[in-house]
Formats: sequence, structure tokens, C-alpha cells
Amino acid sequence: MKHSTRFAFLSVILLAMPLAASQAAAPARIEQGNLIFDGIPVEEVMAEAELPLVLESRSASFVDWLADGSMVIATRFGNTTQLHRVRAPLAMREQFTFKSEPVTAAVAHPYDANRLLFLKDEGGNERLQIWLRDMESGEERLLTDGRSRHGQPVFARDGRRVAFHGNARDGASNDLYLADIDSPAAPRLLLAGGSDALYVQDWSLTDRQVAVIRYRSITDSELFLLDVDTGEQVRVEPAVAFNGANGNGNGNGRRRNGAAPATVSVAQARFAHDGRGLFYISDRGGEFPGLHYYDVYTREVRDLTPGTNWDVERFDLSRDGRFVAYTRNEGGVDRLVLHDLGLKADVLLPALPPNAVISSLRFDKDSRRLAVSLETAVSPEDVYVYELDTSAGATVPPTATLVRWTQSETGPLDPAKFAAAQLVHFPTWDQVGNRPRMIPAFVYRPQGPGPHPVIIDIHGGPESQHRPGWSSFRQYLVGELGFAVVAPNVRGSSGYGRSYLSLDDGLLREDAVRDIGALLVWIGLQPDLDRNRVVVAGGSYGGYMALASMVHYSDRLAGGIDTVGISNFVTFLTNTSDYRRDLRRAEYGDERDPRMRAHLQAISPLTNAAQIRKPLLIVQGLNDPRVPASESEQMMAMVRARGGEVWYLAARDEGHGFRKKANSDVYRATMVAFLKRLAGMNPASGAAR
Repeated sequence: MKHSTRFAFLSVILLAMPLAASQAAAPARIEQGNLIFDGIPVEEVMAEAELPLVLESRSASFVDWLADGSMVIATRFGNTTQLHRVRAPLAMREQFTFKSEPVTAAVAHPYDANRLLFLKDEGGNERLQIWLRDMESGEERLLTDGRSRHGQPVFARDGRRVAFHGNARDGASNDLYLADIDSPAAPRLLLAGGSDALYVQDWSLTDRQVAVIRYRSITDSELFLLDVDTGEQVRVEPAVAFNGANGNGNGNGRRRNGAAPATVSVAQARFAHDGRGLFYISDRGGEFPGLHYYDVYTREVRDLTPGTNWDVERFDLSRDGRFVAYTRNEGGVDRLVLHDLGLKADVLLPALPPNAVISSLRFDKDSRRLAVSLETAVSPEDVYVYELDTSAGATVPPTATLVRWTQSETGPLDPAKFAAAQLVHFPTWDQVGNRPRMIPAFVYRPQGPGPHPVIIDIHGGPESQHRPGWSSFRQYLVGELGFAVVAPNVRGSSGYGRSYLSLDDGLLREDAVRDIGALLVWIGLQPDLDRNRVVVAGGSYGGYMALASMVHYSDRLAGGIDTVGISNFVTFLTNTSDYRRDLRRAEYGDERDPRMRAHLQAISPLTNAAQIRKPLLIVQGLNDPRVPASESEQMMAMVRARGGEVWYLAARDEGHGFRKKANSDVYRATMVAFLKRLAGMNPASGAAR
């Protein structure tokens, strides 16, 4: 495997080098296989030929329980992540999908261990198709049309029908469909939607209704019950009033009043085991999403996590109705809570690895095992299972044992050099309550006194959050190259309350960019960080932030890295996929409004490309349905037209990011070559000057 990994990397670069040799002074545009190198000194990338071996770590993420008690996980042994079956703790990973494209999502049949649904797209185009697989025979059958976008299939309790969302009707509307997995008939339209996203959550006990979330924006969604036969809708979560208090760390407001109508956020919903109620996550009680219970008969709602000033992110219910498990995002790391609904008490659990980020949570069909996927900054994602002993009866608290089911490799990197995530807060440019607003950030510091070169790593979203999870590449940058990585959660990030989340909306967009300016001041005050060697990087919306930071702070930056980023909000909103356009307008603003259009044009990096005076690396997947490749290509052309230096790397078989290992290896090697040049490092030793 190691030799084949290095060979794949070398074959791309070696074939490109002869084409570049004659263009040594001015690197040419080179097309090699699915990759495009434009303005990239390929010989410098070639110097990183050992990088794919160094970064050869692995992870395992929980997907679902099969009805026989084995589990499905997603992990990678070749070029792409595929599905595997694990039958016992630390047992062999039995691969059962072998696709050229990644397969990471699947839903197990509720009672037939030999049947499973999985989803797959082509070349990163995100037009996911739903396939039915027979685990015993290996036979696979396409349930969807093969060309449109589909997602989030949910089995009915009868195990015969499945509901999911898709845009097959016209390519733009987000609709709901119903398919019979035993019938060759095409899925029938269950609910014709529009520009709002629709997500099926669960089926009622009688299979007469499905719970559905209608999503407009991260702060505006609805939860309703849909009758699958009549189409009747019963709204569960209506708009309620919001008191506008500030988010966590900037003054907290948990409660709302009845002064004025406002939107709410709903994230997940599951029917109770007896069919009498619905559990769901919503921020209807205040700034932070909490767990609630809706009585389908009285239509009353109870807050199950009152007084919590952190986001409840995900939950699961045991099939017997006794337990609910949920995670709470406490400043970027997760806390797991297992609650006994009958005893109305939390269950004492053996501790998980500290400072973990939990990505999945699922009870098995017997309600006695709870699977948890988690990762930390210093360990890859793996699956753990809590085994619950309830033999003493429902009136006695259960005992829990923690069992590790997968153990993934960190690769050749030296664990002694791994950097833990340090949470810091830095003052920004505005105030809250006569005090500077404090912005949270995670810092990964190299060993040694420094001063170290710095990478500012800005997350996408924008309604997202940097979480201190595993990245072999980040550990390589810190432990082997000596870069410090600073990952800020600037205003507009999730996890810190609704008010903080909304601080960059609409006309306030550049306020978040000013937070990066404040971060540069903070970096300059740290004795172990080198203020003269700071590179800003980000992907998607983080790519926009990187470009905007280059516009405003080129004199304080060594360079920037933009991966699938927005360069012009107007052209982005015009050219993004039809099914996404209105959803993005809710966040960025409506370019059809003349005032907003003028504002979006004014703040776009493309408009201000002349201000970018430091080298720029741009990376793009050409099948990106979210941020079209034209955003990267027009930015490259404009910066170069004004005398700037741009390295451009593109992949024909990727979309919104690089998912195939062969492409990712070249991407990371290109980034390392770029960073070394900006930081003045010796390519032979990798040591900072």
C-alpha cells in the first residue's frame, strides 16, 4: 500500500515535469490526467514526494447497526473511503463496497441484516443516488433516477418503504419522494417543495406520518408531520418570539418572551417509542438549541434540557423508550449525556477520551448498546460502544461498560510531536457591555520556543465551527514543519448562541473579516509566533475569508490559500446550483436587491483584487455544485492581470473539496511547497529559518 501510494503521486508529478521544464522561469499550465497545474513550480511539489507516506493515517466512522448486531463503518484502505462491516470489537473490517467514488453514507434495514441502502455520487457533483444492496448476494439495485440529487433516506417501520428528498422533478425544487424497495416502479412524489430544503426525520409508529424539517436558514426552519396518504401537514414547531439577548461569552440569553414573532431553528426529530410524542432539537427556548418533547395529542412542548447555555447537537432514542442520549457542544468539544427517561436521571458513564468531537450516536435494535464515533486533535476518529446492563430492572439505574470497536492508525508521524488544541480568546475590534468582544480560537503550537510561522485556518459554512478533531496534515504542519496553526471561530460561527451566529449576516459580512485583523494583532503579541510569516487559509466560505483577508491585510500576511472559495458574491449567487440559491441568499443577501447587490460587489475580493500583493494558492474541484469553478478561475485571472502571483491547482474528478487520496496527496504536497516558499524554509530540511 505504501509503495502504491507513493507511485500514484510520483506518476502524476513525473509526467508533468517534462512539460514544465521548458517553462522554468514562468511555470506553465499543465494538464496531467484529472489534474491541472497552472503557475505551479512542479519541481518544488516533486520535492514533497514522501508526503503521501508520512500522512498515511486512517480513521473509522460509525454508519449504522445491522439487524444482526454487527455494525457498518466507513473507512479507507485505497483511494476512496468505502463501507465495511465489523462483527465484533476490534474485529476485521470487511469491505463490501468497492467503488471508484467515495461511499460514506448508508442506512441499514430495520430488521433484515442482509439489506442496506447506500448513497454515491460521481466526481464530487453531489448528485447522490440511492442504491439498495443485498449483503448476502452482493446484488445492488438503483432506486433513484441516476441523474438528480437525492439524500437522507429513512426506512418506514414496515421495512418496505423509504422516504427521502430529491430534486428530480425540475432540478431546482426540493421535494420529498416515497419508494417501495421491493417494487421496480419509480419513486412517487410525496410532497412538492420549493426553494426551501426538506429533510425526512422519522416515521410514526403506524407509518401514517413522517416527521419533516423544512430548512430556510440556520436560524429559520420548521418541523411538521406529513400524512403520507393524504398529504395533510401538522405543524409542530411554530415561530415564536425572540428576546435578542447576546450569545454565550457575550452576555447570555436563554429565554424568549412573547413580544414579537421570530424564526426558530430545528435540527433533528424522532418519534417516541409509544407514538405519543416527538423528541426534537430546537432553539425555541432561547439562544441555544436544546432537546424538546412534543405531545402529539395535547400539542404541548416540554424543554428537556432547560438552562443549558451550549448547543445540544444530536441525540438518539433507544427502541424500548427508556433512554435518550445526546451530545452538548461545550466550546467546541463534546459532552455525552445518557438520560434514563423512566428514572428521570442521567446515567453514570465511563469517560470517553478527553476533548473529543463526537460525530455519530446510535442505539442498536435491542436498546442495550450505544455506538459513538469520536476523534480528538491527537487521535483519529474511531468507534466506541457503551454496553448497558439493565438486568436489575427499570427501577434501578443501569451500569455501563465502554468497549472500543475500532482502533485506527496515526501513520508514520511521531505521536510525541502531536499538538493538542489550546482554546484561547482574543479581543476584537468592537465591544459588548463596555468590554472588548472576545473571539474563541484553537491554537496548535509546535514544540520549541519559536518564533514559529503561523497558518490562520478559517472554517467554512459560514455557519460552522472549527472543532479540534484529527488531521494528520495539521499534525505534520505543526510537528514536522514547525508551523503554528490558529483556527478562529470568528463572528458568524455556530456553537456560541444565535446572536453571535447572526453578527455577520447581510451588510455585516466584513465585520468577520475585521476579526481576522484583530487576530493578527494578537499574533503579533505572542512571543512564540512570528508576525512576519503568517499565511491565511480557508475552504469554501473560509476561502472567501482568506481572499478578503488578503485584500485588507496583505501588508501583514506572507500569502494566502483559497480552496473552493467565493471570489464574487454576485456571480456566486448567480451560478451556484439552482436548488441552493435561495438558501444562500438567506445568509449572504439577495443580489436581486439593488442596494444589496452594490454591497456584495463592493466587498467581493474580485472587485478588490488589486489589493492582493502577496502570493496566492487557489485550489478547485471542477465539478463543484456549490461554489462553481468560475469563482476560482476569475480570481486567478484578475490577480494575475494586476501583477500578482497565483498558483492554481484544479481536479476534473472532484467537487467541493478533494476526496480521493491520489488528488489529496498532490493538493497537500502543493500546499507544503507553497508554505515552505512563503516561510523561507530550506526544502531539504523543512526547518524554519
